[in-house]
Amino acid sequence: MTVIFGHQYGHQPGYPLKPKQVVNILMFSDTAESPKSFRVESLVAGGPAGEKPPVDPASVRTRPKDGALLGPGAQIDPVKQIEARGAKASVIAGGNGGQSLEIVFPPAKGKQSVTLRPALGRWDLTLATEVRVRLKNAGTVPIAPGVQVLSNGGPTDPVQAAPLAAGSESEIAVSFIPAVPGKGVPVPKPGYFGNQPGTGTSFTSDAASGVQITARPASGYPGGEAKLLLEAVTAAAPAAVLPDWLGKRPPVAGDWVKTFDDEFDGTTIDRAKWNIYGPNYWDRASHWSRDNLIVGGGLARLRFEKKRGFHNDNPTEPPQNLSGQNQSDYACGYLDTYGKWVQRYGYFEARVKLPRVPGLWPTFWMMPDRGPAAGPQWKRGDTANGGMELDIMEHLTRWGPFRYNVALHFDGYGKEHKSVGSPLNYVQADKDGFITSGLLWTPGLIVFYCNGKELWRWADPRVSSVPSHFIIEMTTGGWDNNAVDDAQLPADYLIDYVRAWQRKDLASAADGYLPAAKPQK
Repeated sequence: MTVIFGHQYGHQPGYPLKPKQVVNILMFSDTAESPKSFRVESLVAGGPAGEKPPVDPASVRTRPKDGALLGPGAQIDPVKQIEARGAKASVIAGGNGGQSLEIVFPPAKGKQSVTLRPALGRWDLTLATEVRVRLKNAGTVPIAPGVQVLSNGGPTDPVQAAPLAAGSESEIAVSFIPAVPGKGVPVPKPGYFGNQPGTGTSFTSDAASGVQITARPASGYPGGEAKLLLEAVTAAAPAAVLPDWLGKRPPVAGDWVKTFDDEFDGTTIDRAKWNIYGPNYWDRASHWSRDNLIVGGGLARLRFEKKRGFHNDNPTEPPQNLSGQNQSDYACGYLDTYGKWVQRYGYFEARVKLPRVPGLWPTFWMMPDRGPAAGPQWKRGDTANGGMELDIMEHLTRWGPFRYNVALHFDGYGKEHKSVGSPLNYVQADKDGFITSGLLWTPGLIVFYCNGKELWRWADPRVSSVPSHFIIEMTTGGWDNNAVDDAQLPADYLIDYVRAWQRKDLASAADGYLPAAKPQK
C-alpha cells in the first residue's frame, strides 16, 4: 500500500501533509466477527517531492458540456458507451450535427435494455436534478419505454411511460428526487445513515454510470418487433415551482404563531437576535471575522476568503477550534442565537443560496441550549440527556448545489454517540438559485423539508426534548469534499431570511429570548 501525501482514497486530492511535521503513522483495519491480524513487514518513507498517484480510469468524472449525454454537442463511441441486452442498438446521424441512437426490441420474452454509458469513468451530474430523454417510436407497433439513471450508489426511481403509438414522440424526465421521501430506520446502529427500504434514494449524481432504456416485451404487441429512436439525452436543472404559501406558514396544519423572523433588511445584524462570534470545532483552517459578515440588499452574506487572522477577531482569546491555534488562513462570517433565542418544538426555516466553490461546508442547524442555569456551554449544549444536534441543511460543495445532508446526532459525541439521517437529498433551486430548507420538530417526530416538500423523517421517542438555538456557518472540509480552490475565492453563502413558528399547544416557558449568560460583544 502506498500513501501519497496530499491525496486520499488512493488518487483524489486531499488535505496536504507537511513532511517535516509528521508525528505518527496510523494503521487500522475494519471490524471483524472474530479475532484477525495482519503483519507489517516494512515501512518506508520515500518518493519524490510533489509525487502524484496514477489516474484510476474508474475515478474519472466527466461533466458533460451543457448537460448533453446524447444528441447535439455529444459524440458517442458505440464500442465503449453502448451496452445492449436482449436488444440491438446502433448510432446514427441525428439533427443539428448530433447523433441519435436507434434501438430495436425483438419479439422475445424477458427484460430487454440498452444502456448509454460514459466513455470513461463516470458522469458528474452534480449541476443537474434530472435527466431528460427525447425519443420517437420509429417502428410500426406501439411501445412503452422506461428510463432509469444508474450510479455508483444506486439507481433513480424508474420512469415508465405510457405506450407510444407508431411515429409519435415523447420526452421522459427522470428526476433524481425520489417519489417517496426518505424515512429513517426505527432503531439505528451506531453511525448508521440511510433509509428504510422503499424510501428515499441511493442515487449519487457525482458518479452517474449510465442511462438505461427498457421496453415491455415487444411480443406483447401485435406485429412483434419494436423500434425506438433516442434523439437526445440531457442532464438539466429546471427551477422549482414553489407553493404560494412557502415562507408564510409551516407545511402542516396547526394553530401556529411566528416566533422568530429576520429578513436581514438594513445594513447591520440585529445583535438582539444574533451573535457574530462563537466556537469553530469543525475545521482547522478557518476563523470568524466581523468583516466577513455582510448585510445589505435584504441578505446576510457569510463571505469565505483567504485571509489570515485571529478567531473572533481576538488575538488574546483562547483557541476555540480544532487546530489549537487562534490564527488561521481563511476567514468567514458566523451567526448563532446562543444565549439569546431558543425554542423547543415548532417549525424552523431558512431561505439560502449555496456557494459553488469546491471544498466548502455551509450549514443551517440547531443545538441544545438549556439556559444559563445549566452551567457552562458544554452542559447547556449537551446532546445527551434528551438533547440533540439538528442538522437542517448541511451541504458539501463537491456535491453540487442541488444535494445536501440532513442528520440528527444524539447521546453525546463519545462512545454512546448515535446518528440518523441521509446525505442523499436532492432538491431544486428556485429561479433565483435559492432553496428553502425547513425542519418540523414535534414530540417524537422530526421531518425535514425543502421548498415546502418533505425530504426525510424520523419518528422515535428519543427525538430531542431540549430547547435549541440556531447556528449558521461555513467552514472547509466535511467528510466527502474536495480541497478548497483558492483561485475561486471569495465565495458567499447567502441567507435571505430565517423564521420560526410555534404550535400553540406545544409552547412552553422555555421558548423565546433568553437573558445572556454573559454580555455578548
